Amino acid sequence: MLLVVSLLRPRSSLAVVRARGFTLIELMMVVVIIGILVTVMIPRYASTKEKARVTAMKSDLRNLASAEESYYYDYASYTTSLAGMPSLQASPGVTITVNEASAGGWSATSASTGTTQQCYLFVGNAAHVGAATQEGQVACD
Repeated sequence: MLLVVSLLRPRSSLAVVRARGFTLIELMMVVVIIGILVTVMIPRYASTKEKARVTAMKSDLRNLASAEESYYYDYASYTTSLAGMPSLQASPGVTITVNEASAGGWSATSASTGTTQQCYLFVGNAAHVGAATQEGQVACD
């Protein structure tokens, strides 16, 4: 009986050693999951950029309102010239257009590259412009 026991190999040497690494199926599943996540996130990222552009246009129109009031305080009239308001600095990619200005009021439009939306603002007796229906309220379409 001693002879038989000594001839048997230990159990650990009989175990098959598996090579470490990932199978092709496991790697393909990771690629598919990453693809699904990217597909879901791209539209959200695009809408976030659109919202940021609209927010910049609204902010620029509010800054224009402050600059116009400052100009009015100095000259008793509003201006259509953005050069007459050196404190006004438009955001990158945003274009501001003062549509009309007089001693009684003014209206303006802002547009941005990368979006089809425009924002509008009017103050005083200036004609309503675009989607703006309430004086002093920025409205976008």
